[in-house]
Order: sequence, then structure tokens, then C-alpha cells
Amino acid sequence: MSLQTRLMTAVIGFVSLILVIVAIITSAILGRTLEGQLDQKIEQYAGQLTYLVNKFPSNIGTAADIFASTTSPEPGLLVAVSNQAGATGVILNSPRDEMSTGPAMLSSRQLAQLESGLDGESNATVSIDGLGSYRLVVATAPQTGATVVTGLPRDEIQNQLTTLLTVIVLATIGGLILLALTTAITIRVSLRPLRAVAATATRVANQQLDRGQVEITERVPAYEADPRTETGLVGAALNKLLDHVNTSLAARQKNEEQMRRFVADASHELRTPLASIRGYSELSLKALSQQQGPVVIESTTTSLERIQAQSLRMTRLVEDLLLLARLDEGRELVHGTIDLAQLALEGLSDARPTAPDHHWNIEVPAEPLVVVGDSGRMHQVIANLLANARTHTPAGTHITLRVGREGDEAVLRVHDDGPGIDPSVRDELFARFARADTSRARQTGGTGLGLAIAKAIVEGHGGRITVDSAPGDTTFSVRIPTHRDAPERDAASSQ
Repeated sequence: MSLQTRLMTAVIGFVSLILVIVAIITSAILGRTLEGQLDQKIEQYAGQLTYLVNKFPSNIGTAADIFASTTSPEPGLLVAVSNQAGATGVILNSPRDEMSTGPAMLSSRQLAQLESGLDGESNATVSIDGLGSYRLVVATAPQTGATVVTGLPRDEIQNQLTTLLTVIVLATIGGLILLALTTAITIRVSLRPLRAVAATATRVANQQLDRGQVEITERVPAYEADPRTETGLVGAALNKLLDHVNTSLAARQKNEEQMRRFVADASHELRTPLASIRGYSELSLKALSQQQGPVVIESTTTSLERIQAQSLRMTRLVEDLLLLARLDEGRELVHGTIDLAQLALEGLSDARPTAPDHHWNIEVPAEPLVVVGDSGRMHQVIANLLANARTHTPAGTHITLRVGREGDEAVLRVHDDGPGIDPSVRDELFARFARADTSRARQTGGTGLGLAIAKAIVEGHGGRITVDSAPGDTTFSVRIPTHRDAPERDAASSQ
């Protein structure tokens, strides 16, 4: 069964059980109360009738006439007297005969039913043919020893109980119908967000999410995802999940595009040295086949030098890619205490001879700036940043290297007053093979891995690297925590 059907069955069944129990208890209490009131009336009549039996012991008919004239009996009052003369019974103002206003004698069969119904009891309920159910009380006349049976019909009690039960049944049926409608509407409205969740999930499930650029636009409507209700929380949770999945799919698509770009860039970078190696190898073989003496030796030597140069270039590219892969895996760094100011001085000293047409400046604190890190890799970060500033700025550019402390961080900045960074590549500046020059000429840059390596090394030290650039004002900032414990590494992990 559906949740709505189960809830309605449980609610209506439970309420019905409660109403039945209440009806039974109410009827029992009311019946007992009415029976008690009837017994009180019968006992009052029994006292009067016993007195009259003592007063007129010889003639029950005359006594009946006296009863009718002096006690104003209720309709259906039954009197039966048993003495030495025999048993006699009368009904005063029979309730079943509207034309009768006087006593009606009981038949011998009715008297026998009275006797068998009482069976020695002082109080009893007896069913009498032609009269219905009677409540009877037995008393004894003290002077004559006659037994006086007094009774009143129970028709009124039964009619009241029947009326009560009829009202309860009708009210119960009407209430259950109203409860069923109210419950169905309430449950349907309350479960509407779940149906919206199911419909949204079905539409999302019908989308193809395994290939291509995917965007999940389906969401549970805001009015169905009210976090103040339990079912609304489900809708809100599904929307949050879909947002997360959509973000993950977008990241997956971006990663796939980056991987394709990476493969293309790596293939491009490797193709050039491989083509050079092949060309110079063919040239050497051709020269050897011609056997032209010193010319062959000179040509072969030149070709081998070019082959060696291109092999070294390809080796550096492969080593850089391997370094990035190891840094991504959390390997390659050997931590110790290093003086960042001393590394900056050494890095600038190494970079100055490579670009004598640039103006080099350095600002370092007088005292050592000690951090926990890998000395060789941090030196590589400084060298890459200085090489990047040197390569992408014209002659005469001022390049300044600053090292200082800001709070709990050591900050290293490389500033230049060159033309700045193209905004179109600024967001992907630290990506692998990112280059402002799409032609990839050797004169305008390297492989495009320098800043990616710098970023990976800085993040491996728990720091971050950022860039701010405008024409005439470009600054790369590296922040490294000064209070950081050196992680324990297995010796093999750094190999």
C-alpha cells in the first residue's frame, strides 16, 4: 500500500477503535444509571404496595382498585401477590394498550414466567410474554407473610439506549467520513513535496550524465522545499544534492577538457624535440652514406649536438611532469628549517646574469626568516618566479624581490613594472602548459610548467601563491606559514 493509504488506514482504524470503546463505555454507564433510577422507583412502589397488601389481605381485586385510585401508578406498573389464597397479578395502566386505563390481570403463564425468572432472587430482570422486559423487586408483607412482587417495564431504558447508540453510530460514521476526507487532504498536501521530489528525481534520472557537457537544471520548486517541514527538508536536501552533483559534473567536464588540453600540449612539446632528433639523425645517416671526409665529421658532430640539446629539452619536460605528478601525490618534498631570506639572495644572484638588460632589486630583512620547508624546492619556486618575470618583460624592466614577515606568515613577492598579464589567461595562469604566447616559441617562454610547479610546491608547504597584475604593476605573492611542524616522511618517499 502507498504511504497515504497506510496512514489513512492507521488513523481511521485507531479513531474507530476509540469511538467504539467510548460508545460501549457510555452505553454501559448510562444503562447502569438508568437501571439504578428504575430500581429506586420500583422500591418506592414496593413499599406502598406492601403496606396496602397488609391493609387489605383478603381481596386482591379490591386492593387493585385501591392502588389505582390512591398511588397514581406509572404506566406498566406490575403487582403480583402470593399468599395462602394463591398467586394473583395485575398490571396497572398497561403501557401497551393505550385504551386501557385500569388494571389488567396477569395470566397463569405470565405468573409462571415471573416465578421462574425470579428463582428466589430479590431483584431480577424477567422477560414476560406480551409485556416485554421487566425489572422486578420482591418484598414480604410483615403482618400477613404475603410475597409482593413489584416491577416496571424496561422499555424506556431500552429506547434511550437504542437512541443513544443510534446517535453514536451516525455521529461516528459522519465523523469518520469527515476524518477520512480531512486526513486524505492533509496527507496529500503534506506529501506533495515528496511527489515533487520523485518527479524531479525521475526527470534527472532520464538525463544522460555519462558523456559530454552535462548541466542538471531540474530542481524541486522552492515552495515545495520549505525547510520548516519534514517533507520540505527532503526537497531541500535533494536540491542541495543536485547542486553538488551539478558542480561535480562541471568539475569533471573541466578536468576532462584540461586533460585533453594537457595531452595536446604535452604532445606538442614532445613533438618538436622528437622531430629535431629524427631530422638530425637522418642528416647524420645521410652524411655518413656520402662519405665526404671532414665535411661528414663536421655535419655529424653538429647533428649529434642538436640531438643532445633536444634530448635534454625533452628530458627536462618529462622531469617537470614527473615532479608535478609526485607533488600531486604528496611526495618529493624533504622538509627542514630553511632561511627564506638567504634563498632569495641566492635566487636573485643566479637570475641576474641571465638578463643583464633588466634592473634587479632585492629587499630582505636583516635577520634570518626561518620557515619549515624543502630548501631545494623553495629555491626552484624563487627561480621560476624570477624567470617568469624576466621572460615576459622587455629590456629595462625593474624586477624587485621582497621577503618579509606578516603575522604568522613569511611572504615572498616578485614585482615587475612590465606590461602586465593578459586578463584572458590570468585565471589559468597556474595551470599546466599555460602560456600567454599560444605559438609556443622558445623566445617567449618555456613549456608552461614553471608556475604550475611553483604552485604545487607552495601548496605542498601549506602555503598559497597569488598574482595581482595591471599594466606597469605585476606582483606574485607567496605566503608560507612560519609555525608549522615538519611532517614525518619515510625515507623512501622522497626518492
